[in-house]
Amino acid sequence: MDFERKYHWENIYKTKAPNQVSWTQIVPTISLNFIRNCKLDKSAQIIDVGAGDSKLVDYLLADGFENITVLDISEKALEKAQKRLGKKAEQVNWIPCDITTFKPEKPYDLWHDRAAFHFLTSDEQIKKYQTIAKTWVKGYMVIGTFSTNGPTKCSGLEIKQYNKELLKGVFKNEFNIIESEQENHITPFNTSQNFIFCSFKKK
Repeated sequence: MDFERKYHWENIYKTKAPNQVSWTQIVPTISLNFIRNCKLDKSAQIIDVGAGDSKLVDYLLADGFENITVLDISEKALEKAQKRLGKKAEQVNWIPCDITTFKPEKPYDLWHDRAAFHFLTSDEQIKKYQTIAKTWVKGYMVIGTFSTNGPTKCSGLEIKQYNKELLKGVFKNEFNIIESEQENHITPFNTSQNFIFCSFKKK
């Protein structure tokens, strides 16, 4: 566990509302489209990695998915999401964990990550992520990061930018790319952040 990183994110979620952080999305349109395009059974095992208090879980529940896991390094972020969902939160498996130390107990049919992977900037961190994904993802993976036209920092932290070819290269040994799309995410402060989203299928 990177305690400095954990402290950073706990502090963010303790002190800031959704309209005070840049990553807030009212509707995670591209993520939902890519997930729906995978044509998963409603019993599929889905994990949202580094989810914070994202509303993706709300939409997945509304779509009828029965086995959703939400993982984030910040317990406070997960508490916020649980409070928002109310009784529905009982239908979700919540895991407070640093993704680089995550030890899954089951394989996943779909792995989703919007804006967590790009915070892993060292070769060691990226390798750990690759190893977990290739071992535990048995179906699809959807990843969204800041693009090479996007910001170089987020929440005061350095990030690693990607484009389609760079993301494809990271996962090429285990996954085939299915589709990709760039998005200009408009933040609550009315600024623009360019993202690249890629969908992959396990070989």
